[in-house]
Amino acid sequence: MNAMMRRVVIGTTAISMALAVAACGKAGDDKSDSGDKTSSGGDKSIGLLLPDSVTTRYAKFDKPYFDAKVKELCSDCTLEYANAAGSAATQAQQVSSMITKGVKVIAISAVDSAAIKSSIQAAVDKGIKVVAYDRLAQGPVSAYVSFDNAKVGELQGQALLDAMGAKATPKAKVVMINGLASDPNAALFKSGAHKVLDSKVDIAYEQAGDWDAGVAAQKMSAAITQLGAKNIAGVYAANDAMAGGIATVLKGKNISSTPLTGQDAELTGIQRIVAGTQSSTIYKAYKPEADGAAELAVNLLQGKSIDSIATSTETSGSGDKVPSLLLPPVSLTKANIKDTVVKDGLYTVAEICTGEFAAACKTAGLQ
Repeated sequence: MNAMMRRVVIGTTAISMALAVAACGKAGDDKSDSGDKTSSGGDKSIGLLLPDSVTTRYAKFDKPYFDAKVKELCSDCTLEYANAAGSAATQAQQVSSMITKGVKVIAISAVDSAAIKSSIQAAVDKGIKVVAYDRLAQGPVSAYVSFDNAKVGELQGQALLDAMGAKATPKAKVVMINGLASDPNAALFKSGAHKVLDSKVDIAYEQAGDWDAGVAAQKMSAAITQLGAKNIAGVYAANDAMAGGIATVLKGKNISSTPLTGQDAELTGIQRIVAGTQSSTIYKAYKPEADGAAELAVNLLQGKSIDSIATSTETSGSGDKVPSLLLPPVSLTKANIKDTVVKDGLYTVAEICTGEFAAACKTAGLQ
């Protein structure tokens, strides 16, 4: 792998270039959050369906960025929003509700990429265009926007090896806690990580953590019981939410210095990196992704070409070839916090360096 600072420069530059080229409620409720004006159908209505309320990025970043970009591109467009709260059945009902309301384009991050297929087909049968957002749903979707998710896994695996240093040997026992099995991205993260880790360390315990901190904590506890706390040289956690649960378990066993990965660059994950209880995360700039989805949705709504935006093709689990916009992820450690999430305005130093993290922030050069 390249040196960290080179990865930052390449990653952030590529994100900017990707969209420069492209430029040519209540959880479970199908009503908009406060402040939104919902439509009652019409020719300029766009829907956004997000998968859960546990992952902080969706409400804090994805939704407002998407809404703002749609309004910038189409000032008289109306927006519908719903969050499935982790339920595939709820999300299917939300698609049905949007069909009834007459929404013309739906951007959806599927809870279950296979289960949502029939709902997507029903929407398309009514003339609705569907954009797969962040996760590649099955069925006849018109476009897909996400990150290079196999690369995410590769970066996570390499970051773990880097943090393990000389301890990264074929006999070193690593615990691997993957994402939700029904999320196609989880499989890509897993395969990318295995590509880097296999043969270099011993994946001694591997389970799905379902993107849930509590589930991940339970699996970590089981791993410690099976392997012994002192025998675990590193932990791969597929995202920051699960890393939080795992970090709590490790701290309780007095092994909080064990290298631990994450993903999503959540604020709590960044703070754990500063404090030394998490070694890395993956920064995926939400604004370019949300902006790309909004551009695709508006172009589809207006009958315009999406060729300049979706410049690659991905094949979904149902075998459909989908025009795609894939953005580059960036590995994030203590060394490049300033050059990534702080520089891009995701978080301020003040937000990261609250009371208990102030001393660690000074040591890390953030203050």
